[in-house]
Amino acid sequence: MRRSRLPRHLEEVISLGPEANPGSGGLTQKQVDRIWKAVVSLYRTGMHPALQFCLQRDGEVVVNRAIGHASGNGPSDRREVDKVLATPDTPFCIFSTSKAITATVVHLLDERGKLHIGDRVADYIPEYAAHGKDAITIGHVLSHRAGVAQIPRKLVDLDNLGDRELIVKTLCEAKPVGRPGRAQAYHTVSGGFILGEVVHRATGKSIRQVLATEILKPLGFRWTNYGVAAKDVSKVARAYVTGPPLLPPISTMLTRALGVPSDQLVEASNDPRWLRSVVPAASVVSTAYELSRFFELLRRGGDLDGVQVMEPRTVRRALTEQSYLDVDFSLGFPTRFSSGFMLGAKVLSLYGPDTELAFGHLGFTNIIAWADPERALAGALVSSGKSLYPGLIDVIATMQRIGAEAPKVPRAAIHL
Repeated sequence: MRRSRLPRHLEEVISLGPEANPGSGGLTQKQVDRIWKAVVSLYRTGMHPALQFCLQRDGEVVVNRAIGHASGNGPSDRREVDKVLATPDTPFCIFSTSKAITATVVHLLDERGKLHIGDRVADYIPEYAAHGKDAITIGHVLSHRAGVAQIPRKLVDLDNLGDRELIVKTLCEAKPVGRPGRAQAYHTVSGGFILGEVVHRATGKSIRQVLATEILKPLGFRWTNYGVAAKDVSKVARAYVTGPPLLPPISTMLTRALGVPSDQLVEASNDPRWLRSVVPAASVVSTAYELSRFFELLRRGGDLDGVQVMEPRTVRRALTEQSYLDVDFSLGFPTRFSSGFMLGAKVLSLYGPDTELAFGHLGFTNIIAWADPERALAGALVSSGKSLYPGLIDVIATMQRIGAEAPKVPRAAIHL
């Protein structure tokens, strides 16, 4: 079992950011304490060398904390290696949680008339129609129903991440495995590259530029874009493989979905070439605080701090259910998906029981950002540990605790 080493006194590795009085968010101090206790218990498992957690309740930041080390205390690190404390300001690569950011950009461009979700991908990338892919729509890609879930290994080769010509050529050469719209199969990396190129063709700008100009800059975000500048690479928390080694069939399934073995992907994500890349499905770098703000923007119908980024109807359309607990042929378990977001449910939900209106996205493997309109919550739990088991199971248990401590608000107070 690969674990990080726990300090004797946990208070030595806990950092606090600005927090409001819990009462201003409609919670009690005891409720917040129990939520934080669940996060600390998560850290005690040793599966998460660093954890960041930020929770907003009705727009008030009631928890904004970090625990552990951004680097130097992973399972493979020697004891004498310098340890860097994680703080609420430490940026992390959020992996697949990036998909929610990418989906938001696409829906915003739909609102602006630059593209339409129902358009065919080939309307923007004519060469993409090869091998019977002419009927695939942008909506199919967003909802993981395009039938092109798998990608060649060369697309995640670190030396190829910046080669737009190669990426487009490879996407166009891909052959679908089924009819578009017929089955759900999580597009781990491929969908992001397709959407990124559609955005580029529709606007003449990279998706990184569009995200910065249309969302991040108006809201004053420091991070939350695809990759970071060269001067910021050293600031990003290091990702670590934790937990027991994965065995077939799980390891085989992950390799097929990711394009490379999961351990190799984790190591590659620490490389400057990855941390400076535009991988729309996986390379956003952010903090739990900024992610909670991003989802607060969506919870409030596209308005944050008096800045109207998008219209409420755009957010509602983005959250419209496209699949109801269909068994996903890539993930192997049932999931509710909208056009770009993982949705909550009455029972089987990432966000705890009775969270049918909640939405968000997981990130490989112990990262989750979400909003729950019924509880006026927006939050993010970010981890540097990459453990499928028991890490992900413990994260979901923590989410259940959060949902249990935050009561539902009156229906009139729900923005969406």
